[in-house]
Amino acid sequence: MIKFKRLAKSFVYALKGIKKVFLQEQNFRIHSVVAFLVIILAIILRIETWQIIILILVIALILILEIINSIIERLLDLLKPRIHHYVKDIKDMTAAIVFIGALAAIIIGLFIFVPHLIKLLA
Repeated sequence: MIKFKRLAKSFVYALKGIKKVFLQEQNFRIHSVVAFLVIILAIILRIETWQIIILILVIALILILEIINSIIERLLDLLKPRIHHYVKDIKDMTAAIVFIGALAAIIIGLFIFVPHLIKLLA
């Protein structure tokens, strides 16, 4: 049986986590603002439903990657705060994960938006 009180608490904890990462991580805020603008542009341009679905998936992926990156950085700071050169390497590598995801998101966004913008301007 579903325990609704417990379920509600899990949602509260998740929202607290989102609030914390939003307030403490600049890159998460940047990605969130860009995501909001992308959705607004998609609505204005009336892009197709399947394209909106792709955009939502890509946006979710980037925000998730940013949260994972922040978690790994904090764990590393707990375990070996900037003492070992591997800590720096791992932090750089996790930042690279987000960077690659963001580049892919930009490319996907261009494939989706450019044809609509060309039609609009033609």
